[in-house]
Amino acid sequence: MPQSRFIVLEGLEGAGKSGAAAVLRQTLESRGEKVHLCREPGGTPLAEELRRLVKDTALSETILPETELLMMFAARCQLLGNVIRPALEAGDWVICDRFFYSTYAYQGGGRGIPDSRIDAIRHAALGDFAPGLVLLLDLDPAIGLERARGRGALDRFEREKIDFFTRVRRKYLELAATDPAFRLIDASRSRAEVEAAVLAALPARS
Repeated sequence: MPQSRFIVLEGLEGAGKSGAAAVLRQTLESRGEKVHLCREPGGTPLAEELRRLVKDTALSETILPETELLMMFAARCQLLGNVIRPALEAGDWVICDRFFYSTYAYQGGGRGIPDSRIDAIRHAALGDFAPGLVLLLDLDPAIGLERARGRGALDRFEREKIDFFTRVRRKYLELAATDPAFRLIDASRSRAEVEAAVLAALPARS
């Protein structure tokens, strides 16, 4: 079921999700709320190890799309069970950099895995658990990749060709058009404008 205190940030590389998470956290904490920040894949020791493997550019074998899909959900299960659910049950807020929508966008739109296959694994792993708010920081892939290159060495995903990210973006926009939890934010604007849009989407109280 949608969790009103669970906020997910989605978007391409370089969209500014980390900055958006920081301003959300600051605002919620100023209200006296306890806030947990987490990321996907990652957020627990095991999930962070899976993150390292799935982003590694020096692996001696190719990670198949189906293997990548399962690794993402394995990390997600760990994060949900050990971090997200306990925090929400305690009445805290959780802000997560990516959730299962990234799987539909990257492994679905990008890699070509059918939605039906992702649906089956998602429901087996997560049931009907979903965030109450999804902020999609939308950005032209070329701009996002330029920003990512400015951060340093590129990981395995960031080294994909522009066509891959075009497909990912297209899938994100499809998701945003059909899921009422989504709020679409133009991430090509100035940082101040993006942060203002992010805060405008935040519920007044929950």
